[in-house]
Amino acid sequence: MLLPVCVFQVAEDQNGRQPNQPTWPGGSTAPAWPGGQPANPTWPQGPSQPSGPWGPGPGPSPGPGPTPPVAPQQNLTVPFNMPLPQGVYDKLLITIAGTIKPNADKITVDLATARDIAFHFNPRFNEGGKKVIIRNSCIGEKWGKEERELQHFPFVPGQNFEIKILCTNTELKVAVNNSHMLDFKHRITNLRDIKRLNIYYDLTLSRVNLEMLP
Repeated sequence: MLLPVCVFQVAEDQNGRQPNQPTWPGGSTAPAWPGGQPANPTWPQGPSQPSGPWGPGPGPSPGPGPTPPVAPQQNLTVPFNMPLPQGVYDKLLITIAGTIKPNADKITVDLATARDIAFHFNPRFNEGGKKVIIRNSCIGEKWGKEERELQHFPFVPGQNFEIKILCTNTELKVAVNNSHMLDFKHRITNLRDIKRLNIYYDLTLSRVNLEMLP
């Protein structure tokens, strides 16, 4: 089986507005990270929760420095590229919301350095008649070992979805539609080098948020 060459796709810069504060599934009560492991951090308590350099809060962030990129409320351009000036780090939560296109073949979310893909998340709707979610990395222009074992495929053509990616010091935790799905051990361990979020293929994109969990 031939593996594709690593390719980065970059969209136009987004001239976005500060989004409304995120709403959490089930109301204002903070649900635990799906899966219920007590060692895992929990979701923020609600819209007023201070949540670090990327998180929501009243008013502009004090002090100098780049303004964190945020998604406007209308649909975003796909392919979508968001710079991550600070890289990724422990307790960073990325939330991606949108709609799968009716005749979708695949969607992709990549976390990337300047040269490599640290995390490749690639749901495929018809790979030899099967639905599969590929997880991989591409380092030095070479794809690593695919991870594809999962019991559940949560994406449905024509329906809305929400992906949450939580970074820890050792792995990425991925939840879809408020259900914890998988863990992906870091293959690039210098997390601050991971400075881009890329989203592309068969979806419309409505919201991308970055927050810091307490």
